[in-house]
Amino acid sequence: MKGIFNWWKKYSFIVLIVFFIVGLVDLRFAVIAAICMIAPGIVSVFRGRYWCGNLCPRGNFYDNVVSKFSNKKKAPKFLKSYYFRALVFIIMMTMFTLGIKKSWGNLYGIGMVFYRIIFITTIIGIVLSLRYNHRTWCNFCPMGTLASIISKFRKSKNVLQVSASCVSCKLCEKKCPLGLVPYDYKDDMLSHPDCIQCGQCVNVCPKKAIGYNKITIK
Repeated sequence: MKGIFNWWKKYSFIVLIVFFIVGLVDLRFAVIAAICMIAPGIVSVFRGRYWCGNLCPRGNFYDNVVSKFSNKKKAPKFLKSYYFRALVFIIMMTMFTLGIKKSWGNLYGIGMVFYRIIFITTIIGIVLSLRYNHRTWCNFCPMGTLASIISKFRKSKNVLQVSASCVSCKLCEKKCPLGLVPYDYKDDMLSHPDCIQCGQCVNVCPKKAIGYNKITIK
């Protein structure tokens, strides 16, 4: 099982590429994108934004392909604000719903709605990567936003525990694709709902001062 997970973490971006290629041949195939729209919300009930950092094919594409030529700068704060994220969510869900309603009963038409929204948002993510870091899109991805909101209300959470041995070298902040700052929580825990649990801060820490811990909030 671990071998399958490791493979997925390295190569699941292939799923996105196959989606675009096969979708061009037969738009009905694009309906499979519904999985990636529903799954983040379901997974967030149990694991927060775990889907975003470990299972999302597009997130994997940004990590393993786009990151090689991204600017690696922090995304602007307004892109992370819930006001902006709510606006993006409302606009995209309205367009999606109207598209599905218009094409209802026509599988090709519904497939086109899915294909178009995945294609356009992926391009937006790539363009933003050239200016900021490779996961900039993930700061305001509608499904990621939904997962983040659900995470806020979970009683059982996977949190980052930052031990007192942290030396504030800031490597964790530089490595975090969503710009979180683990070292600010020295000798404490970080339970930020936008943590995608990718483990990059854990792996880069030279003091092994960061690790995941499960807590229950009463």
